[in-house]
Amino acid sequence: MAVKIRLKRMGSKRNPFYRIVVADSRAPRDGRSIEQIGTYNPVVNPVEVKIDEDKALDWMSKGAKPSDTVRNLFSKQGIMKKFHEQKNQVAK
Repeated sequence: MAVKIRLKRMGSKRNPFYRIVVADSRAPRDGRSIEQIGTYNPVVNPVEVKIDEDKALDWMSKGAKPSDTVRNLFSKQGIMKKFHEQKNQVAK
């Protein structure tokens, strides 16, 4: 089973709000998810991002692949850097 970390759209028309979820890659965008690991609200200024860092790192170490947008959010939060450092320490 291929697992992805991606956005699940919530909110009303013209007022999007996203949950960052871990889901099977074959599931629909707003369909069943395995676990919610954060939220993303692009409407407010400044943009509001809340991510459970431990859960994100745990899922990525298990092989979950973040989508392009989620990868950008993780990079801005510094999670991708921590993941690569963690991965390089295990390899040594």
